[in-house]
Amino acid sequence: MIRLLGYFFGIGTLLFLLVAGAIGLYVGSLAKDLPDYQVLAEYQPPVTTRIHSVDGSLMGEFAKQKRLYLPIQAVPDMVKAAFIAAEDKNFYKHPGIDVYGLGRAIATNIQNFGSGRRPVGASTITQQVAKNFLLSSDQTIDRKIKEAILSLRIEQAYSKDRILELYLNEIFFGLNSYGIAGAALTYFDKSVNELTVPEAAYLAALPKGPSNYHPFRQTERAIERRNYVIDQMAENKFITEEEVAEAKKQPLGVNIRSSGGTVFAAEYFTEEVRREIVARYGEEALYEGGLSVRTTLDPKLQVMARAALHRGLIKFDEQQGYRGPYKTIDVSGDWGKALGDVENYYDLPEWKLATVLDITEEGIALGMQPGREASGALVEDREQIKLTPEGFKWAMTLRIEDKRTKAKSFGDVFKVGDVVFVEKLEEGGWRLRQFPAVSGALVAMDPHTGRVLAMVGGFSYAQSEFNRATQAMRQPGSSFKPFVYAAALDNGYTPASVVLDAPIKVDQGGSLGIWEPKNYSGKPAGPSTLRGGIEQSRNLMTVRLAKDMGMKLVAEYAERFGVYDKMLPVLSMTLGAGETTDMRMVSAFAVFANGGRSIKPSLIDRIQDRFGKTIFKHDERGCEGCAATGWLDQPEPELVDNRDQVLDPMTAYQVTSMLEGVVQRGTAANIKDIGFPVAGKTGTTNEEKDAWFVGYTPDLVTGIYLGFDQPTPMGKGSTGGALAAPIFKDFVQKA
Repeated sequence: MIRLLGYFFGIGTLLFLLVAGAIGLYVGSLAKDLPDYQVLAEYQPPVTTRIHSVDGSLMGEFAKQKRLYLPIQAVPDMVKAAFIAAEDKNFYKHPGIDVYGLGRAIATNIQNFGSGRRPVGASTITQQVAKNFLLSSDQTIDRKIKEAILSLRIEQAYSKDRILELYLNEIFFGLNSYGIAGAALTYFDKSVNELTVPEAAYLAALPKGPSNYHPFRQTERAIERRNYVIDQMAENKFITEEEVAEAKKQPLGVNIRSSGGTVFAAEYFTEEVRREIVARYGEEALYEGGLSVRTTLDPKLQVMARAALHRGLIKFDEQQGYRGPYKTIDVSGDWGKALGDVENYYDLPEWKLATVLDITEEGIALGMQPGREASGALVEDREQIKLTPEGFKWAMTLRIEDKRTKAKSFGDVFKVGDVVFVEKLEEGGWRLRQFPAVSGALVAMDPHTGRVLAMVGGFSYAQSEFNRATQAMRQPGSSFKPFVYAAALDNGYTPASVVLDAPIKVDQGGSLGIWEPKNYSGKPAGPSTLRGGIEQSRNLMTVRLAKDMGMKLVAEYAERFGVYDKMLPVLSMTLGAGETTDMRMVSAFAVFANGGRSIKPSLIDRIQDRFGKTIFKHDERGCEGCAATGWLDQPEPELVDNRDQVLDPMTAYQVTSMLEGVVQRGTAANIKDIGFPVAGKTGTTNEEKDAWFVGYTPDLVTGIYLGFDQPTPMGKGSTGGALAAPIFKDFVQKA
């Protein structure tokens, strides 16, 4: 009997050794093909690029994956506890594989066999790091074995805190957010340090399946899973029973963070910065590089600039008449639902959508567009307001097929179901609004540095992303004349030099025939000084002046100032017949304001990489002695201004003096009561298709133009002095 037992024992031992050897060979073959876990030391995940204004406010974020990398030292203990309790409560005890957890999972799965329940997993945080970073998500035995081997190796190579740091920064939380910092911002609009116990528990619940615990579509399941995590935190002594009871009382409290920045009206500026970064470093650096971009935008000036341009565009547009409703809907049923489906412009929060419900002699009954809950569902309440005749009297002039007619009754203006814009006035009551057909741009710049402080590229970025400040090529009209006069002053003329302002004919050669320019008034002024000529914007004497100097010289000055890259040397260009941008005109006028030095406009002050190293700086001035290790009686270091002197400082002074006369006595005299010294020049193109004013104080240059996107006459009297100069005054008096 004993011999028989020995025989069976020997056979069993042999079989065990054969099976163990086979398993060893199998595992060994898998281990040969494992990826190098040491790459984790160089882990650099795709990180969000963030763009900030001068005061640090967030303007925009760009990322394929919304992620901000957070060192483990910056993650609060309570947040770490939530994830450890939810995912791997023995994380700080096991060597990479939780044997006890694996046993429990096997027992549970055997017990649930045939019940239809999903199998319970036993992956540790280390195993999830191995899978997420180094392996695929295939549900195979090979992958699980590789995962286990890598987990053991990772635990030997890295500290527990480093492994947890990798995990918390890599995992997907849904809503395109990756990593704990990105998830806290996306779901609660908070930093990780501000999370409460129930908020941290909900985030810890999400990695199991973000769509299964969606805060609005799967609210009950989300709360149930969150409460489970809270219980696990208590079971592992991370929180007290009192904290458990309080945490479970709380709603999910999800506050989905709106995409984009917090700086109002900065969309055109942000998009221009985005394009510049792509041009410098490529799309991968923008969307994955985690750059920190500090721009030149001043949020307060930006709001002022937007408001001034809006007021100017609205005033001109209302004078042209009412063109009809924005949309039309059926109000026979629930008008709130029908109106809620109409898309509003997100960057016009002061304008509300409303629909006409009734028309009476006392005014118009309007139903306001319902708001939306955090889930996106329309609120149940329906608000109605009364629009009095005082709020829409301007609309009694109708614009039909480019002709203005007077409405005889309110019914000629409104129909039930019309969807219109209304704005609540500060003094009370509502006013009818319509989206202006005319557009324009405003750029404000520091003339000493070229830093763009404010930029408005149109009425609404939501309606049109085309940036009219940098992309629209427009004729500058008479606002180009200061560069002709600067060339003259540099070459023998003085402000008192007299030039004849009389009819002139120019043979353009070939089929172009004879060109015969005229003054805006249609009348010649006779002999005039250069000062008087620029103040009154005399076309005829400007052409004579350029003809006398030669267009080659004028073109050289225009290119030197940066108005054009290559100017066609023909006389019509002296009256602004070429095409340039608002940004270029402002940069060119800045040369007059700063004493004749060239200006390189910049939207960006500094760019830092993900490690905080500065990789771009706008200020290129040298500073010898700034890096001294100590003071040894040496003189103070000096900043060396290395910009080119493109204009004689005396000429810059003379041009500024002459342009002050434009505001005091000339074509912009309607703003002479602005209250402080201002120099500037109006510009009006043929048939009033463009209206310009570019002006400056000692510390601020501002350029404005108005015009239809498809150049169309704006009507007699729509000059730079009448349209653009008042917008300049409105902005600069506040700025």
